[in-house]
This record gives sequence, C-alpha cells and structure tokens, in this order.
Amino acid sequence: MGKYFRRKIDESLEAWAAAPSRKPLLLRGARQTGKTSAVRALARHFQAFVEVNFERTPEVGGLFAGDLDIPSICKALELRSGVRLEDGKSLLFLDEIQECPRAITALRYFYEQRPDLHVVAAGSLLEFAFGAAGGFGVGRIRNLFVHPFSFREFVEAVGQGRFWEAATTGTGPIEPFVHETLLRLLHDYCVVGGMPAAVLAYVESGSFLEARREQMDILVSLKADFDKYRARVPAERILRVLASAIEQTGRKFVYAAPEAGLASRQAKEAAQLLEQARLLVRVTDCHANGLPLGGDIDPRRNKLLFFDVGLYLCESGLDLSDWGAGMPDVFVNRGALAELFVGLELQKMGSPFEAPALYYWHREARGSSAEVDYLMPYAGRVLPIEVKSGKSGAMRSLHLMMEEKHLSLAVRASQENLSAYGPIRVIPLYLISEFPRLLAAPFPQAQ
Repeated sequence: MGKYFRRKIDESLEAWAAAPSRKPLLLRGARQTGKTSAVRALARHFQAFVEVNFERTPEVGGLFAGDLDIPSICKALELRSGVRLEDGKSLLFLDEIQECPRAITALRYFYEQRPDLHVVAAGSLLEFAFGAAGGFGVGRIRNLFVHPFSFREFVEAVGQGRFWEAATTGTGPIEPFVHETLLRLLHDYCVVGGMPAAVLAYVESGSFLEARREQMDILVSLKADFDKYRARVPAERILRVLASAIEQTGRKFVYAAPEAGLASRQAKEAAQLLEQARLLVRVTDCHANGLPLGGDIDPRRNKLLFFDVGLYLCESGLDLSDWGAGMPDVFVNRGALAELFVGLELQKMGSPFEAPALYYWHREARGSSAEVDYLMPYAGRVLPIEVKSGKSGAMRSLHLMMEEKHLSLAVRASQENLSAYGPIRVIPLYLISEFPRLLAAPFPQAQ
C-alpha cells in the first residue's frame, strides 16, 4: 500500500469495527474515490486480512453461485487465501462486489450466520447491480458513502493542517495571513480536486501538471464504464449529457439543451444513470416552507453538479497556464465554480452513513424572479446559503427570500473574512462545512 492520507471516513470505519455488534458494511461511491485504500488502512487494526477482488479474480464468484451457506463460503475463502477467518480478529474485504451480484445478496447472510466476523464490501455502479442481486438485505447491511477529498482533507494532505486549525479555533475574524493562505490553498484544491490519485500526484510532485495527468486518466476510466451502464442507453448519449451537465453548472438543468442534442426523455434517462453512478449530484428546487426540506420540493426543477471540482475544471478544458499561480481571486468571474465547490462541501460535511440531499430555492415571478443557491436545516429552521464568487455582490434574492419566508438567519459564502451584515452571516468559502459551529458563536458586524 502506497502513501495513505487519513480522512474522515477512517473515523467511521474504525468506529464500525470497534462496535460490540455490527452489520456488514457496504462502501458506496464513484470509482477511484479511495474505497479500497480506506479498507486496507482499516486492515492494519486486525490480526488477519483477506481481500477478494471480483473484478481481478472473477472465478471466486463461483463460491457464491450455489446455496449461500456462509460457513462453507468462509472455509473456501480460507483455503484460497491461506488465512484463517476468526471472529473479532479478521477482516474480510469483498472488493468490486458489483461484479458478483450473488455476493451482494450474501452480505445479509453474513449478518445472520457469522455476525461476529468483520465484513466490508465495496464497489462502484452498485445501483446497477442491486437488481441482479435479487435482494439488498434491507436492515442487515450498513451503507457508508465515500466521496472525493474534502477541502479540509486536502489541506491536511498537503501538510498545511495548521492553517485549518488556526481558522477553526477561537471566534471572531480569521487572522489575515491565515485567511489569505487558505484562499490560496482553495485555489490549489480547485485545480487538483479531491480524487486521491490526483492529490497524491500533487503532494509528491508539487505540480499541477502531474495532477492533471492523473485527472485525465481518471476521466478516461470513468467514461470507459459508460458501456456498462445499460445496453439501451448508448455511451455516446451519456457522454453528451455529462458534457451538458458541466456546461449548465449553476443553472437549472435543461434536459433538451441544444448542446446535448437529445430529446428530453433520452437526456433524463442518461442523467439518472450518471446520478446512480454517483458522478452527478442532484440539487432540487425546494419551496422552503419548513422542515424537512425533502417534503416540500418541485421535482421538475433541478441542478446537476459534477462530483469533483478538479475533474470539473479538467473536463471543462481549463488551461493551467491561464489559471494564475496561487492567486486568491480564484473564483472571480467563476460563479459556477464557487457554487459547485460549496455544494460538494455541503454534501461531504454530514455523516458518511447517510446519502445527503441538496436543495435550492427559486422564485419565478414577473419582474421579481429570485434564486438562493442552497438550503440547509439548522436549529430547527431553514437556513438559506447564498454563494458569491468574489468579495462583494448584491444579496437581493437572499433578502427577498428571508422576507417572504420570515427567516431571521442566513449565510453568505464568499472570499470575505468572517463577518455579518445584520442577520446575514458571512463565512469564507473554504469554511462552509463549518457553518453549524460558526453560527453558534457571535459574528462581528462588517464595517
């Protein structure tokens, strides 16, 4: 195992492993987000480790072809690996499990027949395999969702964790040098993104070009999977919808957009497949009349976010020579990029045992249309979050929503330092995942 960067997911894995009783754990997420590396890191806490990769060794799937008698399957795995699977001391890892739907079905029987054996499975395109599995084992399997590196994880990976710590301790404005340093690190993060291979390449070389090469390899690999999605949806159609989603970042997604060149029904089907593969993240229009947010939506209006900011810029054709080395004004005139970054950070900030949903607010009226980028639950109420790419900008939509929905608190995410404009709290873009803690403390009013 090469260099490994500790992440938030490690804490969840270790807590699962240490629990007195547990369900088999299924890691879900897009390809190359670090699922396998995280399980191998967890294996260091066990006396024995057996790893099965159904993609590299498809013949192992034959062990699951007959009756799902777990003791017999475990004995066969012991013979193949030469490692004894002891309850409480061994970790069994079933990787690329989507290649063996019967093994997905078997997870529930591990829970029933070997409840004290630590079992972790991982895979991508899992939603496509669930139907073939003939049963998912609801209530007998614990899901854990894996995302690309968050900004905090990136900062720690590049050895700058002290700046994150300095910005997240104490109250009041962040020391200017710390603030500017974190904005520069945010610039770097947007180029590198959060895919582990790209982060490692950047850490080891200090070169955006090396990270870009990894990103291009990842994109080729992800697109190669399109042929596996469904025979009735051609790969070319999926490629068109992906390109259209990237082009429409920050806007309501129009399925029949001219750049896709597809009928609405065709584009919708392809977009749903990309969501199931966890390459696109849906943001749904919400009326924001109360909690829960998911109970008050307009399903006809959605935005779609590509799942990694670095891959987004790579796929968008970003010329690294035009990026500007380390300048803190990275988001100026790039409102869609700022909105994408914030949405992905909000998605990653919650419990990895839950699949988070994102919402926004839109009001369509003659002469007074308005839109607020994100909505989050906070202190039993709806919290609107408006994203600004620079250090200034009007907040007409945010004020209109607060007045219409009778809200007394809102957030503006921008390149500004911590401050407040009356009931609107200003949080630096890079700290948006810390908003629950920050809102609990007093904010200095902006001058």
